[in-house]
Amino acid sequence: MKFIRRPCGGLTKRQLAVIEDLFAGELDEQTVLDKHKVSRRLYNKWLADDVFAGEFDRRIESAFRQSAALIARYAPFAAAKLVQLTESDKEETARKACLDILLMHTSRTRDDGRDSPVPVQPAEGGFDQAGFQPVALPDQTASRLLSALAQPEQQQTEND
Repeated sequence: MKFIRRPCGGLTKRQLAVIEDLFAGELDEQTVLDKHKVSRRLYNKWLADDVFAGEFDRRIESAFRQSAALIARYAPFAAAKLVQLTESDKEETARKACLDILLMHTSRTRDDGRDSPVPVQPAEGGFDQAGFQPVALPDQTASRLLSALAQPEQQQTEND
């Protein structure tokens, strides 16, 4: 029986190389397996191994954290652009911007990982749990938001 020396993390160099290539994002799964001469059967055994699966899961969680950080970094710019679009001369653009603003505010994730059905209330100090500070909308923008909300109801009444 051939003994395979594993590094400190409990994974072989080959397993680490496969994981690195899978998360580099340049190659698809089958291409990575072919590159490292890993059969589908062996790969499935690795996935059933707690050490390999644990490292794989840690990489997935890290990728999601990085994505969330990137989105959070640009959220204020996106929100500002949407508020600008509410002033558009094109009614449909303004309406969609209003709806997107409302959706952004109501679909934030709660601490337990579920989507919040209602806006998260600001905590003491003026910042909500996600780290955003509420911004007062100009009267005209607020009016457009309310108008956008009322439009589907008005259209339905007109169609009846």
